Amino acid sequence: MAARTISRTTIVAILVATVAALIARAWLQLRIVAEGVAPQTAADLSYLVVPVVMVILLFPLWRAERSRLSSLFKRSALNLRLVVTAILVGILLRLLWWGQLVFGISFGLYGSSDPLAITGPVFSFQCPSPELVVLSLIVMSVLTPLIEEVTHRGYFLAALQGRGVLQAVVISALIFAVFHRLASIPFTFFAGVVFAVQYLHSRSLWPSLISHCTVNTLILLDWWCLSGHWNPGSEDIPLWLPAVASALLILACLLALYALLRRMATEA
Repeated sequence: MAARTISRTTIVAILVATVAALIARAWLQLRIVAEGVAPQTAADLSYLVVPVVMVILLFPLWRAERSRLSSLFKRSALNLRLVVTAILVGILLRLLWWGQLVFGISFGLYGSSDPLAITGPVFSFQCPSPELVVLSLIVMSVLTPLIEEVTHRGYFLAALQGRGVLQAVVISALIFAVFHRLASIPFTFFAGVVFAVQYLHSRSLWPSLISHCTVNTLILLDWWCLSGHWNPGSEDIPLWLPAVASALLILACLLALYALLRRMATEA
């Protein structure tokens, strides 16, 4: 099994390379921002150094494990049903995020402390220049999911399987969440659990990679193109109608996710 063939030295090497790549990215991002580039564009540009650093540091390891890496992306495991299912999983994960956001706003858990904040809800959709969107798509929808899936599911999760499935899923999801922003850790942990289950059922990185790409693409569209203001006053909270609607949305998404993952397990 893969879990028995991945040594502790390999895991430590991947962790060190990941941290080194992220440190290099943070340093470069600060330099780019200092040159007057917008923060989001600087974040995307600076991420391009991450795969370069990881390839340089991990090239001997990846070269020695060509056959194992190839097995994670077997072409025979890729089919139309898998692609559609994985995209649906990604869409459901993003809908879950929106559901919990609306639920939190309805009870005053989220909101702006600025007394002049727009009460709303007011939303608009307008994307910036195509060049910025394409750059973000390359970084967020391709490079980031690819690197994270190979690292967190292909290595960390696989190496932890010797501890048992439950521990492997939970610990790998925690490691995955820690490498993200503090505010997004709960959602990222849940997404990490879903991606881990996809990998364990399929023994391939295709399902989790496609779902990951889908989630990140939807996040990217929110960041770049969606502008929203909704800060209900304390006198209006709780907002029962959106609270109930969002709770039903969360429940529906969880049930749909369970059904999709269960079907994947059955087919496997």
